[in-house]
Amino acid sequence: MTEEIKVPEMSESTVEATVGIWHKQVGDTVKEGDPLLELETDKVNLDINSPVDGTLTTLDKQTGDTVIEGQILATISTEENSSEKTEVNSREPEKEENLVKEIVDITPIAKTIAQKNNIDISNIKGSGKEGKITKEDVENYIDKNNNSSKMIEPSSEKSNEFESENSSETRIKLSRRRLTIAKRLTEVQQETVMTTTYNEVDLSKIIEIRKNFQTKFFESYNVKLGFMSFFVKAVINSLIKFPEINSELQNQELILKKYYDIGIAVSTDEGLVVPVLRDAINKSFSEIEISIGELATRARKKLISLEELQGGTFTITNGGIFGSMMSTPILNPPQVAILGMHRIIERPIAKNNNIVIAPMMYLAVTYDHRVIDGSSAVQFLGHIKQLIEDPNALLINL
Repeated sequence: MTEEIKVPEMSESTVEATVGIWHKQVGDTVKEGDPLLELETDKVNLDINSPVDGTLTTLDKQTGDTVIEGQILATISTEENSSEKTEVNSREPEKEENLVKEIVDITPIAKTIAQKNNIDISNIKGSGKEGKITKEDVENYIDKNNNSSKMIEPSSEKSNEFESENSSETRIKLSRRRLTIAKRLTEVQQETVMTTTYNEVDLSKIIEIRKNFQTKFFESYNVKLGFMSFFVKAVINSLIKFPEINSELQNQELILKKYYDIGIAVSTDEGLVVPVLRDAINKSFSEIEISIGELATRARKKLISLEELQGGTFTITNGGIFGSMMSTPILNPPQVAILGMHRIIERPIAKNNNIVIAPMMYLAVTYDHRVIDGSSAVQFLGHIKQLIEDPNALLINL
């Protein structure tokens, strides 16, 4: 029998992918779960594994090819290979230097990374099925034991950096992911009517709450009380009041969503990704903080799955962690709005006819003006400001 390996279902905003590294070639024997290739999207790299035992018979797509959902990538023959059985029976004993291969089970990509970094795989504890060493195990081992040097990743391409004719310049070929991101951002600019409204918010009361409850909160939940949980709560409260902002435009219909899956933008070495905080309306402050921490860690370790990046209804991004004082966030389609947080700055403001120093932050909401009126966007942001400045309605579950 023949098993077709197809491009899996992707997110609603990811319509295509690029074929990356092939870990197997035609004629190679594969086992169920063995990595066959990587697919690169604008969000994440996907490992495509073999669903069956067999022999790889065709490669229908090559590295660099652009593919869409459902296209055939390769085929695997599941017929038993008698010559292989004979070879196994007549095989001479392995040399001592190869005994580790019999003892240690490791994925092909993990093995390649280990070899390129001169890693003794017998020192690595596998986290995969039956102790199999995965790519992430090797990466974690390198992080722990060799932080001063950069890990060498396997690649099917030559270096993308080269000197130009002008010796004072260096030209760097854009990665496939960066090209895809560029294409997506251009499409968003061309296909939506993005408009941004701004406001500023006084964080004095939230900072006071964090100061008063931080120790008890950490003792209770083993996680710090951050700012993001307050903003997630305030955003959801505001989305309930302005349902058209928690929506999606499909053809000539506006789909109002009565669930609140909030995307949290996370910066990684390979670009920005947006893991989704599911059912955020029913999460406590501690659950929000824990979930965000776990999602961010998984994203930065390249363990995030495509499913965890799908289906968000609204996104929050925080440029303040990089020192940004003000910016214009870009929509994350098919969502119709996004909130941008920024750096907290102590500065003088007028309060109760007095000049006081307060911790202030600029907020920005970018929205699709095709479906959201300016008045709604301004009121939506104003309601977030109101809740952050007077957070009594936002309960902390201690």
